[in-house]
Amino acid sequence: MHCFVYASLRKPDTYLWLARRDDFACIPQSLALMLGELRLALEVELSGQRKLPQEDAQAVLENLQSKGWHLQLPPQHALASANHPEYKSAPKDRDSDP
Repeated sequence: MHCFVYASLRKPDTYLWLARRDDFACIPQSLALMLGELRLALEVELSGQRKLPQEDAQAVLENLQSKGWHLQLPPQHALASANHPEYKSAPKDRDSDP
């Protein structure tokens, strides 16, 4: 299956996979608002046997076929580091989103 991967400019390391290029009408509005602006990062031919760095290719394909989209979240270790005491005590950038 040919698919399209978009990077969220608001949420680092968060990617939206679509079955059809620029078909954002298929995703829930709440998800679109959370992701913010998206940038096309990759076009790829995906099969169930393909190895992906962070996702199970078969699960991605199932979501693309049933919903038209798949959400790839940051790796768990990246989320865990956000709760690290040094990260929590770092000064917040007042110009960024909460």
